[in-house]
Amino acid sequence: MPSRTAEIKVTVDLNDDHLPKGIQWQATEGDNEGPTACESMMLSFWDSDKKAVAAIDLWTEEMTIEEMNLYFFQVFHKMADTYFRATKDDSVAREIHAFGDGFGETAGVTTREQTK
Repeated sequence: MPSRTAEIKVTVDLNDDHLPKGIQWQATEGDNEGPTACESMMLSFWDSDKKAVAAIDLWTEEMTIEEMNLYFFQVFHKMADTYFRATKDDSVAREIHAFGDGFGETAGVTTREQTK
């Protein structure tokens, strides 16, 4: 199969203090036509030589604490799903999910009854 290149583009609009006031992203392999606005993003890269993560974490000033809590709750669960897909280690994936559930309860995103 011939190789091809996919591209992900992130555009960040900055205010006078160089803080994000708008974030847009688009991907050549994505479902959306053109740029899509978002309020927060986390982009992580694994450097296998340094055995370290390089990351870009951005959010706009309009993002509320409630939205940030829900965002992190969903990211923890997405991380658990990704970890399982990559490793097939159900035990650790369940631990990550459980951590996300605990975070959700503490942050007021969900209740214990909802996470059972």
